[in-house]
Amino acid sequence: MKPSILIVDDEETSRFILREALTKRGYSVEEAPDAESGLKKLRQHPYDLILLDIQMPGLNGIDALPKFKDIDPSVIIIMTTALGSKDMIMEAIGRGAYDYFVKPFRMEEMEVIVKRSLERRRLEVEVETLKEQVSQAFRVESIIGRSGAIQEVLRLVSRVAGTTATVLIWGETGTGKELVARAIHQNSSRSGKPMVKLNCAGIPEGLLESELFGFEKGAFTGAVERKLGKFELADQGTIFLDEIGDMNPGAQAKILRILQEMEFERLGGIKPIKIDVRVIAATNRDLTDAVKKGLFREDLFHRLNLFSIHMPALRQRVEDVPTLGEHFLKEANARFERSIRSISSEAMNYLMKYEWPGNVRELKNTIERSVLITDGDILTSKYLPSHVTNQVSDKSQVTVPALETDLAATIRNVERQLIVDALERADGVQRKAARLLGVTERVLWYKIKKHHIDVGGATAPEGLEDADIEEELQ
Repeated sequence: MKPSILIVDDEETSRFILREALTKRGYSVEEAPDAESGLKKLRQHPYDLILLDIQMPGLNGIDALPKFKDIDPSVIIIMTTALGSKDMIMEAIGRGAYDYFVKPFRMEEMEVIVKRSLERRRLEVEVETLKEQVSQAFRVESIIGRSGAIQEVLRLVSRVAGTTATVLIWGETGTGKELVARAIHQNSSRSGKPMVKLNCAGIPEGLLESELFGFEKGAFTGAVERKLGKFELADQGTIFLDEIGDMNPGAQAKILRILQEMEFERLGGIKPIKIDVRVIAATNRDLTDAVKKGLFREDLFHRLNLFSIHMPALRQRVEDVPTLGEHFLKEANARFERSIRSISSEAMNYLMKYEWPGNVRELKNTIERSVLITDGDILTSKYLPSHVTNQVSDKSQVTVPALETDLAATIRNVERQLIVDALERADGVQRKAARLLGVTERVLWYKIKKHHIDVGGATAPEGLEDADIEEELQ
């Protein structure tokens, strides 16, 4: 299918020159004489790329750009201008334009920019398709990010979710440990049952055991009726023990018994209560160090640490800040009934250079505060808290970052992992793995060779020729 391009320009001559040049190069081209007409066309028909003029009567290209993005966030937009104003161009880039060229333009330059832009579009579509294939049986909407660190977290979640293993999630405060716990529960066979949370640090020591195990009527002064504890409420489901590193030694011993025997007694009770509960624990402490200092039971640590997941600090995955920032911007707009369109390039640069001691939670709070006080439709750096901008200014002069994403490498990594996972699910049987992936066995073998995947002593399908496979893949 030919790549589709929409030219939005009020100058008929410019539209004609561009249409003729692009049509000769094999593209499907349509025109619009103004931004409103272009928006109407985009609502009726998807395009791979839009050439959008900046200077037009009525709605100009700068103001129209976010409207095009609202209709189709994935469309690639290239700005065209006869003025070459650096400020205008930078504003357009900040609002989501991919590139630009200045009129009158050289055909060679225009062709290079269009080709590069369409290649990016193709790679992005391919990445999203592969990611959709990977996530068909495993969905996590709440954990946001494309960094290697977060992809590793998602890989571990996908591995452990379908098991009954106890999981320990560790990382700094505000990194999203509870989101990981919920993702594990929601992708497990227990997803239809309750997930019960207990913050071990938020309950006074004297009340922790009654919260965990419940109590019988008359167990102590004020126990006027029986109360079920968190473990009993979580029966057949999952219990999430947040900040387990703050749990007192007595409660630690009882948690250990539950993990070993899956039974307990309510306070004041003598009858053992059998339960079936999956335990997920989280901590912001170094439990290995706590064990050495005698603050945490070693036997309980080993029980909990059967499968561990580390949530990285936000400063360790700074490439996720733009994605998170835009996500929290949309949430804040909906929550506070605002219509902030985007975060300016300078503001985003501050957000990316700040160290975020409070991690993702602090970033979310910062975006929400800034949305509340922003005048206009762009969240600029002047609306960020002073401690964010001051810390960055003290360290270095702010410059607009050049963010480059190696989409081709991402595709290779996702495709390789997809094949490895399919082979594991198929117990190494290539015919079954090929069916899971929706490809022929011959294509699967070709990909196995391409990615140097170890398949033991397996041999190629009969009559396999690389040239034939390459033709099949076209």
